[in-house]
Amino acid sequence: MELILKNVKKKDYPVLKSLAKSLGFEIEEKIEKPYNPEFVKEILEAEQSIKDGKGLNIKLEDLWK
Repeated sequence: MELILKNVKKKDYPVLKSLAKSLGFEIEEKIEKPYNPEFVKEILEAEQSIKDGKGLNIKLEDLWK
């Protein structure tokens, strides 16, 4: 059987971990990252290039041509 606990508070985690260990349960931690680090880096670099004036302005009416 598999049990998944979500949204566990940091203060409660050690208690749950200790209880699971005392009962002989296997503990598997998965910390999900919301975004791929390479994707975040690419977005931040693009924002910086726009701030540096390297962006391209396209008129809305020309966008679909």
